[in-house]
Amino acid sequence: MLKLGYVAMLAFTVLGSFWLEIALKVRVLRRVKRWALGILPIAIFFIIWDAYAIARHHWHFDTKQILGIYGPFNIPLEEFLFFLVVPIAAIMTLEAVRKVKKHWLVGDEK
Repeated sequence: MLKLGYVAMLAFTVLGSFWLEIALKVRVLRRVKRWALGILPIAIFFIIWDAYAIARHHWHFDTKQILGIYGPFNIPLEEFLFFLVVPIAAIMTLEAVRKVKKHWLVGDEK
């Protein structure tokens, strides 16, 4: 069960925020280009940082709490998913607040 520790955290993040997509119709998942442009440049930066830190033994991932599936640069699958799931959840939360508050501008409207 401990092997699913990181996956469980990601699952709770999904359960805690992705329901907003349906309940409040925030439509974040439909706007792939918009969230990709906001998330991917930062995710790439942090993946590079992770790769460097892992290679230099500055940190590691507890093998007892991850699935053991590794991607490029010896980074666990869960870490790659973290850089997508958590920011998308944050955007969904922001969009949900905007939906409830109505007309709450955050600077990207035209």
